[in-house]
Amino acid sequence: MVEKNYKLYGTKILNLKSQEIGLLICLWENKFADKTVDFATCVDKTGKRYNIELDNIRGFEDDFYKANS
Repeated sequence: MVEKNYKLYGTKILNLKSQEIGLLICLWENKFADKTVDFATCVDKTGKRYNIELDNIRGFEDDFYKANS
């Protein structure tokens, strides 16, 4: 069974493949025959859940939030 890490649950992310904003649900490792790849389970703005390699997302800071804090 895959161990999932929920410490960053709810973090805003930017999907670098689709250039869309989403929310991070959990992080986990996908073990292939020759290597281990870090993955994230995310949800997009329509509520669709998807898995993506961790290298294809990054944290997203809202400019509105930064200006008003």
